[in-house]
Formats: sequence, structure tokens, C-alpha cells
Amino acid sequence: MNRFAIFGLTAVGVVSAIAPLITLPPVGYAQIDNQMTYTGSVEQVWEDGFNLNTGDRLLTVDSWDLYGDNTPAYVQVGDRVTVTGEFDAGEFDAFTVTID
Repeated sequence: MNRFAIFGLTAVGVVSAIAPLITLPPVGYAQIDNQMTYTGSVEQVWEDGFNLNTGDRLLTVDSWDLYGDNTPAYVQVGDRVTVTGEFDAGEFDAFTVTID
């Protein structure tokens, strides 16, 4: 056997041996540390955020990264929304806002 064939067989053997030990996330999944998801009704909207009532708590959502100072053009009082994001200095920084 030549060197390349031996290397190829060795590489396949190593990959086969460790493959069962590797856990991959599902396709389309992106892990973001501290990311959380909440669903609720919008109670108040201002230029760069809104209040979301989840039934258990009232969140102050910062949506500036998504809408700039134009949040009222996208989110309205009474909308049922799902937000993903993380807490930062008492506010919930939204990564996504989905109107349900």
C-alpha cells in the first residue's frame, strides 16, 4: 500500500472512532449564550422599545437593534408577540420579534 492509502484509511478510522462522541446541534440551530424566549401581549410602545406582558411578568423590551427609533411602525399595542434575546441592565435586548 502506498502512503496516501494508509493515511486515508487511518483518517477514516479516527473519524469513525470519534464520530459517536460528537454531538451536533440540529440543522438551523444557533446557540447564543443566555438567549431566552418570551411570548405575550404588547402593552405600551415607544420609539425604541415596548412593554411585553407575559402573564407572569412585565418585560421592558429594547428593540433598537431591530427597528432603530421606528418600533411603532412594526409593533403595536395589543399585538401578541414572541421575542428572543437576553437581559442587559434590566432591559430585555431583543434579537428577534415575531408577531404571532
